[in-house]
Order: sequence, then structure tokens, then C-alpha cells
Amino acid sequence: MRMRSPIPKKHARIEIIPLIDIMFFLLASFMMVSLSQTHMKGIRVNLPAPTSAPQPPDQQKDYVAIRVTEGNLVYFDNVLVPDDQVLPRLYELRKGNPNVKVSLSAEQNSLHGDVIMLLDRVRSAEIEKVGYQIKTASPTGSAGTVPPP
Repeated sequence: MRMRSPIPKKHARIEIIPLIDIMFFLLASFMMVSLSQTHMKGIRVNLPAPTSAPQPPDQQKDYVAIRVTEGNLVYFDNVLVPDDQVLPRLYELRKGNPNVKVSLSAEQNSLHGDVIMLLDRVRSAEIEKVGYQIKTASPTGSAGTVPPP
């Protein structure tokens, strides 16, 4: 025979609402503490003062793009320069800015010797900062070009 206990039996329950209240309190506390510990520090920067006068147009440039095309035509910033004026123009650029930068490029049909001759002229003008613009050749070749021998 089964007998019941005179003490009423209660089922265990977990109350989640007080747990949620405690978690929100802890979250708010940690957020307030972390915000109070953040110090906004900056670095003093001396910014240049604005100038009202525009730059003069005759100011020497620090970069020149030189392009060699077929027939040994030389272009300085897309302006054709006669062959006898290339070296004086390079000396003039060097005189105006000793740290002038030159970017050499050549079209596909220009001769290798013409580009080397221009490079020799740049070196004779004592320009030390020279860059080369190189494009990869297409594997099929473009229309109107002759494949190398």
C-alpha cells in the first residue's frame, strides 16, 4: 500500500524574470563604467594657413611624361617637341627643378633604339628619377601589326 507524505510536495521552478532584471542591471553598469574610462585624446596638428594667391602658371613642374612614337617623334606632356629641342628642354627642366621626375613611355610601333636614345639624353641631362610605363603585349597581336621575326 502506498502512503502519501503529510508534507505537501512542491515542484521546483526557476523564475527567469529576476534573472533578466539582474542581467540588464549588470549590462548597464558595465556600459557606464566602460564609457567613463574612455578618454578622448587628440594630437595637436599644425594645419597650413589658406593662401588667397593662386599658384603662378610658370612654376616649374615636378613631373613630366615623355612619350616616343613611331618615326622618333617625342612628346613632352602630349606636346610635340622637335628632335633638336629635346635635350635643351631636358636641361631646362633639370635647371627649374633638380628633383624632376620623368616618366618614359613608347608606342608599340616605335623603335627600341629611339627609346634608348631618349633615355641617354635624359641621363646626360643628369635627371635621376626616371620611371617607365610598360604595357603588356596582347598575345594575339592587334590588327595591322607585324609579328617580330
